[in-house]
Amino acid sequence: MTGAWKIYFLAIVSFLVGTSEYIISGVLDKIADSLGITITAAGQLITIFSLVYAILTPILMALTAKVERRKLLVYSLGIFVIANLLSFALPGYVPFVIARVIMAVGAGMVVVTALGIAAKIAPPGKQASSIATVIMGFTASLIIGVPLGRVVAAVFGWKSVFGFIAILGVVSMIVLHKAIPKTKGDAPVPLLQQFALLKKPKVALGLAITFFWLGGYSIAYTYLSPYLLGVSGLNEGLISAALFAFGIASLMGSKFGGFSTDRWGVPLTLSGGMILHILALIVLTFTHAAVSVILVFAILVIWSLSAWSSGPTQQYNLVQLEPNSSGVMLGLNQSVMQLAMAAGAGIGGVAVEQWSLSSITWIGAGGVAIAMIVSFVLFRLGKQESTARAPLEA
Repeated sequence: MTGAWKIYFLAIVSFLVGTSEYIISGVLDKIADSLGITITAAGQLITIFSLVYAILTPILMALTAKVERRKLLVYSLGIFVIANLLSFALPGYVPFVIARVIMAVGAGMVVVTALGIAAKIAPPGKQASSIATVIMGFTASLIIGVPLGRVVAAVFGWKSVFGFIAILGVVSMIVLHKAIPKTKGDAPVPLLQQFALLKKPKVALGLAITFFWLGGYSIAYTYLSPYLLGVSGLNEGLISAALFAFGIASLMGSKFGGFSTDRWGVPLTLSGGMILHILALIVLTFTHAAVSVILVFAILVIWSLSAWSSGPTQQYNLVQLEPNSSGVMLGLNQSVMQLAMAAGAGIGGVAVEQWSLSSITWIGAGGVAIAMIVSFVLFRLGKQESTARAPLEA
């Protein structure tokens, strides 16, 4: 297997992990009906996964920093496979929750280790693009994995999705052991040293943008399938198509976000994307399939495109804040992203339980609005520092 194909295979592994995380949103209504629980309780499966991922991944990666990377990847993938088998085989809500916890432990270590290996086995000058390829695999789970999982769930039942992921995971373990070269671990960066960056106001503000932007997005996205069925009026046959269109738009948004940041800079791209994100969520509230199915799809596409245009922009923004600690910043951002997903799913569940399913778009828009306000504060602070520094440099 050539070096390029090794990177692509790491992206496939990342795709499997992403599908296992995001698929819950695609089959939320089916899980609730099958297990005899509320939509809110089903939504907390995402909260649990994200919390475990966010809290334990940096700790486990610090503890296993010196372990040979190929071995760590295969073992972590083994934990992930076992969790998917448990999800497929065990009946009931509580066993499924336990399986999700185990799955999150394996998933976090798989993704971080795969990114590290991709950077180390990449040809000189290709490290960044190799990492981007692995991340693209994770993003592709939204585009292909979630709608495909919805189709598989409709034919074979939602548990079958985890069975198929487990089978593909076993095959991946064999291929990884044969194809990926042994790679040394890294010198561990103490957790206290990583968290020390949070004391800096600009870093705290930067990570707050991630939290409120993705948290607002997750409030609505977690309950997207039941929302489209119960509020937007789409029928079952159109849900998979809607999720597929949503996923394609997320890829386009990521591409456009990177292009726009290079062309017009972080402030304009980030602010413009979040404004459009807010408007799309509000307009979706007043859009119904009885009036126009095409309009519902169009709003979903605009929502996804604008939301994910902020992804690469925000990561670049964080790296620019602390260029000498870019790896730690991106690691902290990954944890904050998962915490935001957990908070979004939790807040969305409360909103559905206490008010109505239609309220999630309004609350999600409010979360993104807070992120936009925080970004304005950060940009103003950066501008003031630049102005104060200019005479000294002169």
